[in-house]
Amino acid sequence: MASPILLPLFLFPLLLLVSLSTAVTFTVTNQCSYTVWAAAVPGGGRQLNPGQSWVVNVNPGTTGGRIWARTGCSFDRNGNGHCQTGDCGGKLACTGYGVPPNTLAEFALNQFSNLDFFDISLVDGFNVPMNFLPTSGGCSKGPHCSADVTSQCPSQLKAPGGCNNPCTVFMTDEYCCNSGSCGPTNYSKFFKKLCPEAYSYPKDDPTSTFTCPAGANYKVVFCPRGGVTHSYA
Repeated sequence: MASPILLPLFLFPLLLLVSLSTAVTFTVTNQCSYTVWAAAVPGGGRQLNPGQSWVVNVNPGTTGGRIWARTGCSFDRNGNGHCQTGDCGGKLACTGYGVPPNTLAEFALNQFSNLDFFDISLVDGFNVPMNFLPTSGGCSKGPHCSADVTSQCPSQLKAPGGCNNPCTVFMTDEYCCNSGSCGPTNYSKFFKKLCPEAYSYPKDDPTSTFTCPAGANYKVVFCPRGGVTHSYA
């Protein structure tokens, strides 16, 4: 077996700089009037008081990435506790996805044709209004979901601190699309009416998936200013 090639020590800081320079930056900002506990996989978690931001660096090629807000949290000095919405195993620093209901910013970086794919999803329900927008890379379009969905939630979907997606409540193929074939329902149309650019059910791709050239940076804003609350009839 050949001996391993040893790099000179002075090269390690250079390699670290290269790694950081190619990371994609997500700036997460809380514009809510209340504290949220931001969560990111990969990334961990951070308490954000009103007006505070958190920068998360993510490696290119990451798939299955998620950012969301947790509400009604209490953690001890070791980062153990519980959240009313979006809880990730009782940890401040998340390593797994959150428990519904939670509004999700989802992303897969540098995928087909050197594109990033990103979206806002209500497939796990809704807890906090959100914008998910690119900030660089010559890309300007991204999804908004600024409506107050919780206050208009159908009674069957109401949950403490949020509004459940029907899959969470009823667990049927009609709503969860476990067979891979499903269509919009009255419940998904409720979500779509309030947040037209967000996923309302698992196959809601045509109007809900956004792309940017790989290498763009992004911002996720909780409770974006200027949000409009729509009524649902």
